[in-house]
Amino acid sequence: MVQQKVVIKNPTGLHLRPAGILCKEAMQYKSRVTFVFGDSTANAKSVLSVLGACVKCGDEIELYCEGEDEQEALNALLKAIESGLGE
Repeated sequence: MVQQKVVIKNPTGLHLRPAGILCKEAMQYKSRVTFVFGDSTANAKSVLSVLGACVKCGDEIELYCEGEDEQEALNALLKAIESGLGE
């Protein structure tokens, strides 16, 4: 398992469009991809789970990837988040 903290930079946080982009990116990998925000854990492959976490701009989440392509998944998700998830 690999993990890393990252700050969400999107001005509106993880609303529907960036949540969808995050999920689409996560679904490209076989690894289990989750993130922890506050005291909740969200499945990064589920738009409803991501939206339910209520992540706002400036919030720090901790990404967890576990599986055969975990490092590649983590790197791709970090890159997507750092680039603003399409915004």
